[in-house]
Amino acid sequence: MLELLAPAGSMEALTAAVQNGADAVYLGYGDFNARRNAKNFTWEEAAQAVAYCHLRGCRVHLTLNTLLTDRELPAAAEVAAHASDIGVDAVIVQDLGALRMLRQTVPGMALHGSTQMTVHSLDGVKQCADLGISRVVLGRELSRDQIASICQHSPIEIEVFGHGALCMCWSGQCFFSSVLGGRSGNRGLCAQPCRLSYGWGNRADGHPLSLKDLSMAGHLRELEEMGVACLKLEGRMKRPEYVALVTGVYSRALREGREPTAEEVEVLAQTFSRQGFTDGYFIGRTGPEMFGVRQEEKEPRELYAQARSTYQSGENRKEPVQLFALIQPGEPAQVAAQDRQGHVARVEGPVPEEARSLPLTREKVEGQLSRTGGTPFLCERATAKVGEGLSLPLSALNDLRRRALAGLALQRQAVTPRPKEPFRAGVRYENQKEPPVFTLSLRTAEQLSGELLERRPALIYLPVEDRDACLEAAERCRKAGVPAAAALPRICTDNELTRLEETLTALRQAGVEQALAGNWGGVRRAFQLGFQVRGDYGLGVYNSQTMKELKRLGLLSATASFELRLAQLRDLSKTIPTEFIAYGRLPLMITENCILHNRSGQHTCGEVRQLTDRRGERFPVVRAWVCRNEILNSKTLFLADRAADWRRLGLWGARLMFTTERASECVQVLDRYLEQNRYQPSGYTRGLYYREVE
Repeated sequence: MLELLAPAGSMEALTAAVQNGADAVYLGYGDFNARRNAKNFTWEEAAQAVAYCHLRGCRVHLTLNTLLTDRELPAAAEVAAHASDIGVDAVIVQDLGALRMLRQTVPGMALHGSTQMTVHSLDGVKQCADLGISRVVLGRELSRDQIASICQHSPIEIEVFGHGALCMCWSGQCFFSSVLGGRSGNRGLCAQPCRLSYGWGNRADGHPLSLKDLSMAGHLRELEEMGVACLKLEGRMKRPEYVALVTGVYSRALREGREPTAEEVEVLAQTFSRQGFTDGYFIGRTGPEMFGVRQEEKEPRELYAQARSTYQSGENRKEPVQLFALIQPGEPAQVAAQDRQGHVARVEGPVPEEARSLPLTREKVEGQLSRTGGTPFLCERATAKVGEGLSLPLSALNDLRRRALAGLALQRQAVTPRPKEPFRAGVRYENQKEPPVFTLSLRTAEQLSGELLERRPALIYLPVEDRDACLEAAERCRKAGVPAAAALPRICTDNELTRLEETLTALRQAGVEQALAGNWGGVRRAFQLGFQVRGDYGLGVYNSQTMKELKRLGLLSATASFELRLAQLRDLSKTIPTEFIAYGRLPLMITENCILHNRSGQHTCGEVRQLTDRRGERFPVVRAWVCRNEILNSKTLFLADRAADWRRLGLWGARLMFTTERASECVQVLDRYLEQNRYQPSGYTRGLYYREVE
């Protein structure tokens, strides 16, 4: 049966999840989880939570699923060590450096890849397996056929989201909140700018980025038949009543092998919705009907009261046990309790006496044993062997039952020691003294001019969207003696892989030796096709341990996250050559649902459109691989006049990222960074390099 994984943003929410049938819960404590604004747990509460869950047959997953700085990794290692000590069953992780740290410090801990890793292909799943991950959460944008295919060939467990909020952007690739407001979704503090109003003219009069909540309630049996291991419910920021109601609906349906009834679906809607639910990605029906906003509604007090009764009034969840009694003359009375996992607890009591009137019977003893009352146990079978003519006070028999169950509880809560090692950061590499070379990334082949090639940049990243144009551009680079690399799509699902492979194979045959990959599936596929691989910003390079792991995997270079400050870039131990984004419209979102088509009903993806927010800021919307959208920042990152600040950071490359620029503008920009003119874009930003990102 599908494991049902429920959210626990507080102890009350955890209790609600467990008492309503969750097989596992996920929770955070410390500062390193993707819902830092949730109430979360103290270290002491976390230990109590694990004991509470294990007693009731529920597993606990710890969220360490944010990007971490070098300074944060030692503290995260302490959290992981504590989690191991208290018996946490698995750790959910996003950061490659954190993953490396976890393999070192808690080698016996199960590691699960977060949806923040942007895994959306079989190659990505296999790469996660090679990294030591035993379960991975797939992107919520995948269809039933894509999920089924991955499950069929996956070497590790697959987890999918079943219910809750949908992000407009692919998880792990959203920079909207950080670039605009300094609150990073990749650091657990997303401000949800996608829920605000936007428009296509001068007014922000709609919500083209606000998706309805996901509900897979109608596909439970299908998911199980596919081989999905775990169904995840979103909602660590939600109140306990929400957790109780949603968990209860899904757990009952899964336990009974059915889909939720119409009445249960209505309960889900009353609990929380944004103008209904959607399964559009799963069934392959994207479009305007997937969008909705939260309406002001009265709190369903009666429904919430019913929900509270499930976890505030005793034990609603019971673990099945068997109880045995042996009462023989001249021997201490014995009672044993056994659960389905094989734990056995035995206790002894007083020696029975000869009965003066009514002797003790087998039926009477078995009846007393069955009275598990307010405990978390349910007696599914009681067996007694009672000698003739004996007497034993019922109080003594009840005490034996209580002690046996208490002993069983201790066994169920016992923590098996795991190996632990202190965190060792390892050798620190010195920064290079030379200033960075210039690399260029192009969105279209038309941006590549002869004038640009004459400046002889160190490397040009070529887009692979248009095969013929890309091959022609690669040939021009070859003739000019300028190295070129294939820039792989940020998102490429399995059903798009053949098209990508054809282009990459042709480029490799044409002499292109390098590829830039920003997701784990792309990294793996590029290596398989014989490319030397450079890591893009989509890999979330945030600390020195990630650098070391990329070197171990054989990458040529890494692109540091543009959420880092310049001082943090300086302090990175650059195990491999490192570049940073020095110019361009930073990507805020990459979306699976084409908002351009949603607006007009036509495929106008080849044109640059402008999305307007409430302040009148205009964000270019451009086409990404296949028919995806990329939303770019309204302002251009510009650092040419601050070169003294970044030339001495030990970086290998400074990348000029060309997006909406014409070919002539690309030359102007490069010349400005080469100090050949005084060009300055209108409406520019310094990005996040000079300000703290939460």
